[in-house]
Amino acid sequence: MKRSAAIMALLFVASFAVAQTQIEFWYAFSDENRSGWIQQRIAEFNEMLAAEGKPYVVTGERKGSYPETQQAAILAVRQGNPPHLLQLYEIGSQIAVDSGIFVPVGSIGDFDTSDYIEPVLNYYTIGGEVHSIPFNSSSPILYANKSQMDAAGIAEVPTTFGEMMAACDAAQAAGVLTADVKCFGVSLNGWFVEQWVAQQGEPLVNNDNGRAGRATEVLLTSDAVKNVVEFFKAMNDKGYYTYTGRLEDWSGSDAIFTNGNVMFHITSTADLVNITNAIDGKFELVTGMLPIVDGTERNGVVIGGASVWLVGGHPQEELEVARDFVLYMTNPENMVSWHKATGYYPVRNSSVDMLEAEGWFEEFPNASTAFEQLLNTRTNSATAGAMMGTFQATRTIVEEAIQKVLGGADVDAALEEAKRLADAQLAEYNSNF
Repeated sequence: MKRSAAIMALLFVASFAVAQTQIEFWYAFSDENRSGWIQQRIAEFNEMLAAEGKPYVVTGERKGSYPETQQAAILAVRQGNPPHLLQLYEIGSQIAVDSGIFVPVGSIGDFDTSDYIEPVLNYYTIGGEVHSIPFNSSSPILYANKSQMDAAGIAEVPTTFGEMMAACDAAQAAGVLTADVKCFGVSLNGWFVEQWVAQQGEPLVNNDNGRAGRATEVLLTSDAVKNVVEFFKAMNDKGYYTYTGRLEDWSGSDAIFTNGNVMFHITSTADLVNITNAIDGKFELVTGMLPIVDGTERNGVVIGGASVWLVGGHPQEELEVARDFVLYMTNPENMVSWHKATGYYPVRNSSVDMLEAEGWFEEFPNASTAFEQLLNTRTNSATAGAMMGTFQATRTIVEEAIQKVLGGADVDAALEEAKRLADAQLAEYNSNF
């Protein structure tokens, strides 16, 4: 009797477990800090589901880089076993819309956008509709070795290209720059070019940055792009610029700075915590807003990072649970925790209010720079970011063009070639639609 009852109990538990429906979330983070944070939120949400007696369980799985994660989802849809949620980087938005595999978050029920920071929400608003839920959002800021600045007699962090050049000249004259210590470092990445174009209030592609209609031309020969590439050339010609020699080498460029081998470094706000920890008191770190082209007004930054998209083809109730998980993961309290753990923006205005109320920015003043820059960003098509289906390929084309200029190529010739290549790839992509 007792044995039979025990077997029946086990069978009941097993049948209940089988009855649970998995809500799959695929994401791109591989490091323990960020991936671990996501897994903690998943565990908390699953406890809430269990307490409410709901037959669902959220699972989280890393699927590779952003492009790999996107491709994995598209393949899974074709094979008939798609996830429910996908973390998708911002420049994958046009492909996401064109793929037809996602459903706008607003179509799953009411989605209150009132608390979201406007420039963040602006990026993911396509055709007047919010398509995804903002999650890890970032933009570039200037990181500076204050100890080296003091040695060079530089009192203020540069705010323009001209001030950056003047600071480098001062550091050179003061003997701060050596064979091992350069003035300016940034990974050779098209993302930064895009940011500087937006700061000038200019589009990267035609048709109102691809927001009024499908982009058909990449504006790589514009004065806005030329201003940026000429800045790289001028810095490099004077021996002030350094990078690892590899394209998009985020960690390598960060290491040059944290090791004390460059005075000024530009990278994402998302690296603030990791960079601070890596410096570990070796020198004093200060931050500043992204320096801009001389003679221009500060227009603002384009949001980087990623959002979470809902994959269609699932029952409505499953999608509602999936949506509720993302809204839990990105609620104001969790966004405060996320920001402190990583340096990413918390995406919600109420989260910023919480941080201010507890004195976070007084305790960690280097974090305030990113918020000042973001909250003063103008909402327009330039800062909304470009939409095109060949964004990743275009970034590589831009990076290779700058690399050629660093090697001695003419700026105009390099950009004209880059435009031809980018336009050809975009035309080929658009021919599918």
